[in-house]
Amino acid sequence: MDGDTLFTIGDLARRTGLTVKAIRFYSDSGIVPPTDRSPAGYRLYDIGALARLDLVRTLRDLGLDLAVIRQVLDREVSVPQVAAAHADALEVQIRTLRLRRAVLRAVAKRGSTLEEMDLMHKLAKFSDAERRRLITDFIDDTFGGLEANAEFVDMMRSAMPDLPDDPDPDQVDAWVELAELTQDPDFRAAVRRMAQYQAAERAQGDVTGLHHDLTETVRDSVGRALDAGIAPASAEATPIIDALTARYAQTFSRADDTDLRHWLLTRLEIAGDPRAERYWHLLAVINGWPVPPSLAPVFTWFTEALRARTGQ
Repeated sequence: MDGDTLFTIGDLARRTGLTVKAIRFYSDSGIVPPTDRSPAGYRLYDIGALARLDLVRTLRDLGLDLAVIRQVLDREVSVPQVAAAHADALEVQIRTLRLRRAVLRAVAKRGSTLEEMDLMHKLAKFSDAERRRLITDFIDDTFGGLEANAEFVDMMRSAMPDLPDDPDPDQVDAWVELAELTQDPDFRAAVRRMAQYQAAERAQGDVTGLHHDLTETVRDSVGRALDAGIAPASAEATPIIDALTARYAQTFSRADDTDLRHWLLTRLEIAGDPRAERYWHLLAVINGWPVPPSLAPVFTWFTEALRARTGQ
């Protein structure tokens, strides 16, 4: 009967697919001790030892170390407890491997140098809290101590990079570029100038908010002009500019005059740094948001049209 059958190490090796060396190691470790010994002193194992060895192989295949396996076999911990803990550990490993894969693919796509790859890897390993802290520090540094447009600052603070557990190479690349951008002293200085301009406007009585409707009006009006091939300095552009300056005058409770056009041109030039739009584009890629079309051509046209009419 199988219950009375004793197996040699060679028999166990053939039945389990493990090597004789591995079985001997488990036996010497006390994990699968021999049931008996032959008259010649060779180790012999019963059907229980075979089952125990099968369980050891399964647990090892799942990545458990020998100390944990011993606890399971000695019933110091239950299989469900071990399975839950190991699954959690594997989840961390899987996230790490996915991130490494994304970094390597981004490096391959970018054609990065060793230094760039090292930076990319370090930045990609940032925790959610570290990513948020980097962006928060950027906002504090550029808007701190100023009474800028509160709605705009709130919008920036609410839009934090949220790199997924399984990012694609574009998301990793976007996060690295965003991190580099926020550390760029020239960009920080440009954003600081925007914040100072906003604060100066608030000090002079501007209490308006984010002006989404105004932006949509400019996009639609100038977009049609661009589609029609109307040059910014042409006579055909004049009624478009007149309508837009009238809308700005209404929104900001200002007279629609030459001073307004000079004021508006300054406003557009300060806010027109293409890196500011790039900041929001990168955030959208990282977070998986829809990436809006660039407004740079629209506001470039608008700025050129105003400049042609103010002599600046």
